[in-house]
Amino acid sequence: MIYELRIYRANPGRMAALQARFRDHTCRLFEKHGMTNVGYWTTAIGGRNDELWYILGYEDLAARQKAWDAFRQDPEWLEIFAETEKDGSTVHHVTTRILAPTDFSPLR
Repeated sequence: MIYELRIYRANPGRMAALQARFRDHTCRLFEKHGMTNVGYWTTAIGGRNDELWYILGYEDLAARQKAWDAFRQDPEWLEIFAETEKDGSTVHHVTTRILAPTDFSPLR
């Protein structure tokens, strides 16, 4: 299993819209395309208050690539994305990291 950490920095005033899109649509579509929703976070204390952090799990890098390719081409996703961006872009910066668990990590 590999894990992908993604950090989305929301545009001013767009965090609620970003979270609603994930809550109402994106998490379900990720699962549809073979991505495992591990967790979603915002900062409670310290750091930035305009970031949504999340981790997805995949069997391997090939499964990750296949899942993202299918997700990005999904007509339902394209419709949802267009609808949720009509009032302005929700995200202005994305950071992506593929994480490798250590040999002592309880989550592998």
